[in-house]
Amino acid sequence: MSGRRVRLFVALDLPDEVRAHLLEWRRGPLTVRDGLRPVPAAALHLTLVFIGGRPESEVGQLSELVRGCAAPVKNLVLGGALWLPPRRPRVLAVEVRDGIRALAALQERLASVLEAEAGVAREERPFRPHVTVARVRSGAKVQPLELSAPRPLAFDGAALTLYRSRTEPTGAVYEALSRVELDAVS
Repeated sequence: MSGRRVRLFVALDLPDEVRAHLLEWRRGPLTVRDGLRPVPAAALHLTLVFIGGRPESEVGQLSELVRGCAAPVKNLVLGGALWLPPRRPRVLAVEVRDGIRALAALQERLASVLEAEAGVAREERPFRPHVTVARVRSGAKVQPLELSAPRPLAFDGAALTLYRSRTEPTGAVYEALSRVELDAVS
């Protein structure tokens, strides 16, 4: 086993129709905004827990912990456009509304299990479900203008995935290390 470290996070994968909808919506903001770099379609996801740098030898254990937390996430709805953080934005995102709190329950269960079983530190800020659709380019300053929201598309989570993140000159590249299809989970 290697002592190499890998940067990891757990995400809810989106159905294809939601990705397509977000790609169509973001054409408007990206045509009027300088300084934004679109997130590739395959990288559109909803981060649940950022694990951070861990020894590569822990990936198997972390995958099992994530699998053990998998549960259906239903009745999500795309909400409004968000500039995060609001004053000096680094990303353009779309809020995800969680009416029955299934997403919040999954995120809390993941954070609790990963903290207790693998020593993963919890984030200090509260969970705010969103999908990042574009990032502010390095050195660019973007004024957070009010943007129209995408159509409020309803959807269920597609899968729970443990991702490895690598930073490349063109941006982050995400590699799925383990994935649980949520429609197969009861």
